[in-house]
Amino acid sequence: MTIIVHHLNNSRSQRILWLLEELELPYELRFYHRDKMTNLAPPELKAVHPLGKSPLLEIDGRIVMESGAIVQHLCERAGRFLPPAGSDDALRHLQLMHFAEGSVMTPVLLDLYVGRLGEAGAPLHPRIQEQLASHFDYLESELRPSGHFVGDSLTGADIMLSFPVEIAMMKGNRSRWPKLAVFVDAMHARPAWQRALAKGGAYFK
Repeated sequence: MTIIVHHLNNSRSQRILWLLEELELPYELRFYHRDKMTNLAPPELKAVHPLGKSPLLEIDGRIVMESGAIVQHLCERAGRFLPPAGSDDALRHLQLMHFAEGSVMTPVLLDLYVGRLGEAGAPLHPRIQEQLASHFDYLESELRPSGHFVGDSLTGADIMLSFPVEIAMMKGNRSRWPKLAVFVDAMHARPAWQRALAKGGAYFK
């Protein structure tokens, strides 16, 4: 199995590196840097895929896009970090994998983009903040006593949810969502996460 990760700095691609380190799968890292003025991905990524986004996984000559699909594919290939098929946990896992990108990232991104509009974006802020609170309140309530979102050990759902939860903590919400703060601390303490950070470069800087 030949794996290449097309990795953009300060991006959701970091969690793919983390997963690969947890799976102890060898991979090649191809690094792309955001434009210093626009913070956008460089045009070179479009040579890999027309959308020019990261992460992109090249595996056995195929390009796989979308973080959730990449995480699911790698977990299935390795036979790890997935609940037993057909179980209640499998359904919970499926929902949270999609929630990570399909739901919670929407207000996160709106908060980022609307924040750049200054006073023009002011009418949208109350609704965005309400949605952020709703989504992260939900995640706080769904975190199990084990510190994981599904079952009592690491799964793909933890990998997927790591990125939005990190952003929430970065925004100074540790006291508001203390369980999520513990989740992030535990994630950052994992040797695989630290190896991924060392390889992926500065994160949220």
